[in-house]
Amino acid sequence: MSTDKKRRFEMPDAFVIIFGILVLAVLMTYILPAGEFQREEVDGRNVVIEGTYEKIENEPASLLSTFTSIQQGLIDSAPIIFMVLIIGGAVGVIEHTGAINSGVNALISRTKNQQYLLVAAFIAIFAVLDFVGISGNAIIAFIPIGIVLARALNLDPIVGVAMVYLGQYVGVATGTFDPVITGLAQSIAELELFSGWHLRLIAFFILLAVTMTYILLYVKRINKDRSKSLLSFEETGEPVKESEEKFGPFTGRHKLVLLTALAFMATFIFGVFQFDWSTNELAGIFIMMSIAAALVGGIRMNEYVQVFIKGAQGIVYGALVIGLARAVVVVLENGKVLDTIVNAAFQPMAQLPMFLAAEAMFVFNLLFNLIITSGTGQAAIVMPFMVPLADMLEITRQTAVLSFKLGDGTTNIIAPTSGVLMAVLAVGKVPYSKWFKFVLPLVLMWTVVGIIMVAVAVMTGYQ
Repeated sequence: MSTDKKRRFEMPDAFVIIFGILVLAVLMTYILPAGEFQREEVDGRNVVIEGTYEKIENEPASLLSTFTSIQQGLIDSAPIIFMVLIIGGAVGVIEHTGAINSGVNALISRTKNQQYLLVAAFIAIFAVLDFVGISGNAIIAFIPIGIVLARALNLDPIVGVAMVYLGQYVGVATGTFDPVITGLAQSIAELELFSGWHLRLIAFFILLAVTMTYILLYVKRINKDRSKSLLSFEETGEPVKESEEKFGPFTGRHKLVLLTALAFMATFIFGVFQFDWSTNELAGIFIMMSIAAALVGGIRMNEYVQVFIKGAQGIVYGALVIGLARAVVVVLENGKVLDTIVNAAFQPMAQLPMFLAAEAMFVFNLLFNLIITSGTGQAAIVMPFMVPLADMLEITRQTAVLSFKLGDGTTNIIAPTSGVLMAVLAVGKVPYSKWFKFVLPLVLMWTVVGIIMVAVAVMTGYQ
């Protein structure tokens, strides 16, 4: 009886959840009228021209196009899918040398197993990285380090993912000095780059404090009672804690492997700022990094190939989820209803009082981000509407940018349509259902912080 009851309430797999969203998107192409805006190219991106929406002939998704959208989603997401597979292989090679595990064990030993301090430090480090827009999709590469640390501290995989990914999204959600997403939004709003940084900085510290407290309380809870853990390492097929003896002491060779990996990562970050490198370059860097790490770590070439393939195989599940998530957008775009959704949402906002309109902008971005999880993609679509609406309602354009940023960042930590989130969970071997249960209360907390910060922006005439 108890077994049957447990099965009845089992959370569906990520594939089932996203396919359900895909079916909903297909139904929307039949229910909603088709329409589109004219667009113009701004700095290499197609930006919507406000006021140009017009209805067109409906193009609802057929049964065949529903399923070919999955194939198209995989094709469209090919750069990030292959990047994730390559990162999985490269990290597998570095882990095989024992450098990561031995290094983490040495770090824990030197800090005298200060569990809370180490977790808080990791959260802060990754928050600061995206405070200036550095890590981006590269955050996927750091998840194995979080997992190894969590395992060494006798915690669970959710903590390993959370302290890296949620730390990063504290920086993403506020974008204090992010030249990419914040920069694009401010460019469309015709604002000076990084202007209004002071309120975004305050939001950054508030979200950082909330996130640290939330994760550390979870750590405290599972330390007191292991049954409170949402996911054990045994469930993911990993050992609870690797002994130091298995990898031996943290040797000079281990240090050299990690320094090699760090040098390649530093090269990529330099390339991002100097040469506009992106996903493809990151994948290339990781292939070179894995070869260099194998040479330094004394791994034979045939062994290298086997280890690399095994590492990539471990995250095929997540790679396929990324393509399925993209299929939702493919259906909405091909059905010509994405612009209809945006137009229908912004027209009623023009009738709202100033304060409610600003909050409505935030809530809209919060929800629209479940469809378009790309920050730059969302900015290109919604900012051309938010700017004239803000002007008409006498809301500052800086407030419109803040509403966009906080909305864009918050739901990315839970959206099943986010390719990066699904890749992160795949690398960490954390089922989406477990992650959803863990992160939902935090999403609600971030939402409350967002509402308060937007209210402060309206009341102070935020510039």
